[in-house]
Amino acid sequence: MLQYLVILLDDTSVSYCHCDNPHSKRRLISLDHLKSGITYAMKHNMMIQFVFPGYQIPNDYLNAIDTIDHHEIKPWSPSVKNANVIVLDGIPDTYTPPSHQVTVLRTTKTDLFANGDHIAALLPKTQRMNIVIIDIETFTDEDLNRYNTLLDQWAGILTNEYISGRTPQLNLLTDRIILTNPNNCNAGITNITLAPNGKFYLCPAFYYSNPNNEIDPQDIPNHQLLRLDHAPLCRHCDAFHCRRCIWLNQKTTYELNTPSHEQCIVAHTERNASRRMLQSIRKKTIFMPDVEISEIKYLDPFDVRKKW
Repeated sequence: MLQYLVILLDDTSVSYCHCDNPHSKRRLISLDHLKSGITYAMKHNMMIQFVFPGYQIPNDYLNAIDTIDHHEIKPWSPSVKNANVIVLDGIPDTYTPPSHQVTVLRTTKTDLFANGDHIAALLPKTQRMNIVIIDIETFTDEDLNRYNTLLDQWAGILTNEYISGRTPQLNLLTDRIILTNPNNCNAGITNITLAPNGKFYLCPAFYYSNPNNEIDPQDIPNHQLLRLDHAPLCRHCDAFHCRRCIWLNQKTTYELNTPSHEQCIVAHTERNASRRMLQSIRKKTIFMPDVEISEIKYLDPFDVRKKW
């Protein structure tokens, strides 16, 4: 059941997930399309997430936006205000995480490894940080070893914070400790996107990569392929925090419901790091969620499937 409507306010609206936004020329959604999107959300009892560009949009647009409860996703700048989610492409040296907002950090693996200590310093100051690795499909075994070390470094910092009574969140580590069921991106299942051209898409990435990918939200072709219960491997997986990005799935495996090898091994590496973090916290405090993360002997479920 659709619960969220993402509205891209401009062709240059900030990307907050794996797909880069290739558009550099501004094209603001028409006021009529904006109001129609708001009406659609009202009729279907959907929460709206407005995705802003990096410039100030006209007041009549802001007035229309304020007619409905919503969340605002904005690119970071030193003067950004009133955002629920702030998106960064890389980490500015002057950035300090706001105490009441979510930070989304989009980064390549190279920059992630280079800025591991910088991110570590920011974790105690953040309410929640979501790290999105935009070239996850290029991960190698060597990258995985470096990533594992980095996760353990961050887990040590978060463990000390939890023991001290503070609870900063990092999607790569703390989500799996909290979750008891899969929490994937659910594009086309619980959320759809309205683009500046007035058409609907499964998610922003499908618009950015090909504007001809439009859909009818009331009649999505092969809708079952988006669902977890039709994903042969994912429905049995307990890496509950994995985004299972359908755009990335299609890009790397040509199947909406089948993640790439790289996406699986990265998610399971994070899962295992969460398990170690949970064990470490429990040695020092009893105040932790009643959840168990079992030990596994694989990173890619296909490795197990081959033995069946």
